[in-house]
Amino acid sequence: MSSQTSTTKAPGGFRVGVQRFGTFLSGMIMPNIAAFIAWGLITALFIPTGWLGAKGPVEWMRWQDAAFLGGGVGSDGTEYTGLVGPIITFLLPLLIAFTGGNVVYGHRGGVVGAVTAFGVIIGAEGTVMFLGAMIAGPGSAWILKTVEKLWDGKIRAGFEMLVNNFSAGFVSFFTALAAFFWLAPIIRWLTDLLGGAVGWLVNTGLIPLASIIVEPAKILFLNNAINHGVFTPIGTEQSTSLGKSLLFLVEANPGPGAGLLLALTVFGVGAARATAPGAFIIQFLGGIHEIYFPYVLAKPSLIVGLIAGGATGVLTNVIFDSGLVAPASPGSIFAVLIQTAPGSHLGVILSVVLSAAVTFAVSALFLLASRRSDLAADAAGRDSFSAAVAQTQANKGKSSSVLGGLSAAQTTATKTIENVIFACDAGMGSSAMGAGVLRKKIKDAGIEGVSVTNKAIANLDGTADLVVTQAQLTDRARQNEPDAVHVSVGQFMNAPEYDDVVEMIRAQREGGAEDEAAETPDEPAAADAAQSPDEGTAGAAQDAPPSDAVLKREYVRIHSGSVSRDEALAEAAGILESAGAVTADYLQAMKDREETVSTFMGNGLAIPHGTDAAKDAVLGSALAVIRYDGGVDWGEGDTATFVIGIAGKGGAHLEILASVAQQFGDDDIVAKLNAASSEQELYDMLAGEIG
Repeated sequence: MSSQTSTTKAPGGFRVGVQRFGTFLSGMIMPNIAAFIAWGLITALFIPTGWLGAKGPVEWMRWQDAAFLGGGVGSDGTEYTGLVGPIITFLLPLLIAFTGGNVVYGHRGGVVGAVTAFGVIIGAEGTVMFLGAMIAGPGSAWILKTVEKLWDGKIRAGFEMLVNNFSAGFVSFFTALAAFFWLAPIIRWLTDLLGGAVGWLVNTGLIPLASIIVEPAKILFLNNAINHGVFTPIGTEQSTSLGKSLLFLVEANPGPGAGLLLALTVFGVGAARATAPGAFIIQFLGGIHEIYFPYVLAKPSLIVGLIAGGATGVLTNVIFDSGLVAPASPGSIFAVLIQTAPGSHLGVILSVVLSAAVTFAVSALFLLASRRSDLAADAAGRDSFSAAVAQTQANKGKSSSVLGGLSAAQTTATKTIENVIFACDAGMGSSAMGAGVLRKKIKDAGIEGVSVTNKAIANLDGTADLVVTQAQLTDRARQNEPDAVHVSVGQFMNAPEYDDVVEMIRAQREGGAEDEAAETPDEPAAADAAQSPDEGTAGAAQDAPPSDAVLKREYVRIHSGSVSRDEALAEAAGILESAGAVTADYLQAMKDREETVSTFMGNGLAIPHGTDAAKDAVLGSALAVIRYDGGVDWGEGDTATFVIGIAGKGGAHLEILASVAQQFGDDDIVAKLNAASSEQELYDMLAGEIG
């Protein structure tokens, strides 16, 4: 079998690449943000122009010997190093480098990263080396990791610690020298270039134009690459020399998001209007800006208001020469006020207020212009907000309790939830696994009287109380089940909406729905069994053959390398065809399914299967399990380690598929499945020997 990777660029590949880069940068900065805040407080209080400095703005609070902490010459003429300079010059870059090295290669990688970063810090002769630390830390850790692969598994027992310590020491020695002589000059040049560019934008008054890039980037979670890669390092260096920087407010200003949410509260419709007030509190007071991203995805024209508001805020800070002393993280109004530089409060507060006002006004115009069509769409059940929430989580690349809360707010049902249906195109793969995960969560919560089944969207018949679908399929499902509550998810395996649904059902029961619930079967399986076999429900497996007829040892494979998605589909389809479960036409049906909706479930699992139109190509039931240790790029930034090809007829595959769903919902079990050393061991685990 070919081990080459696909050369076809996945959709959204550039966005995903930038997003991953930004996430990696953020992963080095954010764990150390407390140190930045501490440095900002020390700077605001004790530098000469600080609140307690010799030239501070508050006369009665002034401490003449603040130089002892802030650095400079004290009242007695003594020169003090202080805390401000050493923290920003040495401590913060070393923390960043250690964190980056630790991410790449654990604690030893962090140690090597810190030693290497010290080389670039000293070699830069006083220049703040945040960018150098971001390169030196993970870079040197990667070198150590690469070098140690040469003798991995070849060291005699008892000598591992000796070899590890000396290898890390030698790598640190050489990388520190390389950083001192070669990396430091390059980073100094790059820092001067970026600083000069930003300074030119500030001096020419063009810095507000940065909002044209920053505001759309935030919606796609690409802001970390800009904020933590450029604004934070350069802004911190500016703060060292000037005592403040407006760059800290280019991205973190809570005003634009607040103005957008207030406009939706007044002029919005449907779920967007209902959830906007709560989102405003989370965004403005809590500083969680991602809460407003789905509203923009649901109505992209609102990005104009955000850009206008963001540019207004930046321009205000330019006019008033105001800024923060350190990053405001998270971007809460409280964090902004705490980090505001002495003498900058008027400008900073106005930048927040005016940016919110401008965004409110511009957004209101767009909302009023489309209000009639929005009301009509909402009345017809075509509100796109739930799909936008799911898309936002997909953009982020992981689940979010905050965004999940928006979904929960939309799914407040007015009738008792007793019949929950997972729906997908074919009704036999992703929906079956999602139903298994939610069924277990409901059972673990001690809730009875709730049936959780799965169907093809075409088989929805108006009997569901709540329907769960992938975001791309929600509108289709709503047409067949207009009276049900609809919940959109990004991935079926670990969607945060599951917990929201459980809590909603629990709240209903506690609110007095116990008597109605008592009329339904106590066990979900009873309701499942009532479904007909051709509906693809879990209950159809009651007369199914034993699971070993569906999953056999020869259907399980392990490969050390990687393949393209199409190659993985071809291998899975080949196994199913050799099992006599499908015809040769099934491979094309699997490809058609991926073009419609991805079968990536989360937790490294993809379950490719055919479309509902490919029923004639299914001759029986079988599962093909393939583990690719090199991973398979499944598109949109998703990487599948396990590919489970599915062919189902009469529900025979659903019992073991539900078991697989429960296993892949447990991170510990997934780790054991990844660690299985042989195909036999992996088969035994999937057959039920774990858990």
